[in-house]
Amino acid sequence: MTATPVFDPPALTLPQMLRRQAQENGARTAIRQKDFGIWKPLSLQDYFTRASAAGLGFRAMGLAEGGHVAILSENRVEWVLAQLGAGLVGGVTVGVYATSPSNEVAYVLDHSDAQIVVCEDQEQVDKVLERQAELPKVKRIVVIEQKGLRAYPDGLVLSFAALEELGRAYGAEHPRLIEECLSRQGLDDIGLMIYTSGSTGKPKGAMLSYRNLRAEAIAVVDTLSLDASTTHLSYLPLCHVAEQMLTTMAPIYLGSQINFGESIRTVQEDLREVAPSMFLGVPRIWEKLNASIYIKLIEAGGLRRAMFERAYALCEPFAEVPPARRTLAQRTIFAFCYVAVFRALQNYIGLTHCKVAMTGAAPISAKIVRFFRTLGVPLVEVYGATETSGLACGQRLDHLVPACVGSPARGAEMRLAPETGEILVRGDIVFAGYYKSPDATAAAIRDGWLHTGDVAEMVQGQVKIVDRLKDIMITAGGKNLSPSEIENTVKSSPYVKECIVIGERRKYVSALIQIDGETVGKWAEEMGVAYTHFRSLAEHPKVRELIEGEIAAANAQLAQVSHIRRFHLLVKELDHDDDEVTATMKVRRSNIQKKYALEIEGLYAGA
Repeated sequence: MTATPVFDPPALTLPQMLRRQAQENGARTAIRQKDFGIWKPLSLQDYFTRASAAGLGFRAMGLAEGGHVAILSENRVEWVLAQLGAGLVGGVTVGVYATSPSNEVAYVLDHSDAQIVVCEDQEQVDKVLERQAELPKVKRIVVIEQKGLRAYPDGLVLSFAALEELGRAYGAEHPRLIEECLSRQGLDDIGLMIYTSGSTGKPKGAMLSYRNLRAEAIAVVDTLSLDASTTHLSYLPLCHVAEQMLTTMAPIYLGSQINFGESIRTVQEDLREVAPSMFLGVPRIWEKLNASIYIKLIEAGGLRRAMFERAYALCEPFAEVPPARRTLAQRTIFAFCYVAVFRALQNYIGLTHCKVAMTGAAPISAKIVRFFRTLGVPLVEVYGATETSGLACGQRLDHLVPACVGSPARGAEMRLAPETGEILVRGDIVFAGYYKSPDATAAAIRDGWLHTGDVAEMVQGQVKIVDRLKDIMITAGGKNLSPSEIENTVKSSPYVKECIVIGERRKYVSALIQIDGETVGKWAEEMGVAYTHFRSLAEHPKVRELIEGEIAAANAQLAQVSHIRRFHLLVKELDHDDDEVTATMKVRRSNIQKKYALEIEGLYAGA
């Protein structure tokens, strides 16, 4: 048996590696983007050529070496052209969430000292212009989509096409500028700034060096066994480190292919068309896929639902056993269930050809993970953070330990703090520091070790995340509780979209529950429960009975001290614009507890 070769890419920066790929594998397809239903390819040579034009355009507009270019857009080819273009001329890219309101956009642009902003469309341009008085450093705005674009002041806004044209003209006058910039570039230069979610305060700008990006590419490729034939659908925000590692870091060092769909709203359709060999879903994505399958089963009814339940019951006991280690009987049972039931469900979610799927960026219910593994989806749990440049440890398909996130990635050293169990990480994946925040950097990196703020324990040689150190609750009786364990157990129900546990210094655990409007709505139709909108659905007595049953089922899986004794059903969905969740949909716990203080006190009335 031939050993898998160790992935050891050249000691080049990301822009230098893009140039190398263009020179050696220029005709290979690097990117495909779907426009008006047609997938348009971009070769590695064209990737480098167009990125060079974008970078030279930035230089022509006055971007200095080391200057910052912000990108405010959904994922698309222009995102990475702007990012690599900035890198080719020594600039630094700053990602901004396209879903952010203007005040959050303005904070990141101002704090990051962005000089040029690349916007997707008029909506994003208007966010910048709304706060223009607060952004004296922003000199130019580049807009990708010109449809419906109204007139803006001359010299301030230009199109992405005009940026590339400007760059080509500038390149003709300065033919060696790219080569000169790349010759000066080193692995310790900063290449990317990613702002943290800001769930407990203002977002911080994490600076990632090219050494970090290369080390992360090695970690990802080694952990997930990727190669140049790997294909990926890029849809999670590129201003998040998880998508960066799979859209720029690993693919550029590997020379593999990425795909940009039509929009975030067409992800499931795009998945079916691309049929990627690798897929990353944050927990909310897997929860939504689980709920959508559940809805399909409700619609299918009778015989097909019974067939699924039987197939699931037969295959669940060996869901975590690698296919190569299954008995003949287990392989036979799965093969029959796959042909009869599971293949259609994998086709429905677009993962029929997936060789490895990941869940990360937040805790997930073990029940949800097992559900997809039972269906035959090769799902692994991974762990990382912005400050670790992405994946820091991950499971491998030949060793799946339930509820764990695997072992440290290649090049990452990891240990648990003796007293608290906090995860400490050391190695080239550890970020360079927070921009303009030396105190925060010093607090995060001590004696060469990154203090992640996450508490873990070891199970069968793998890391099991307990919770965020700051989120662990102590009840009035002095018991330590992990809110994420309770919340994720409840959220394994297809009827529950969000669960926020309350219990700090309280006599018992309670929770604020947000129902999944789509799944509960389908259930209501099947049960003949009339409703007109989200609030009337959430307030219906039958819905409360439904959720009571789901919480009782969750409690049965938890220790007695973790049982939810009372709950309140939220009558609206948590919203980013209302400052209830972050751009990455992480709950702002302190904001929620202040906003729903009366409801929370009601849960403890008479206790």
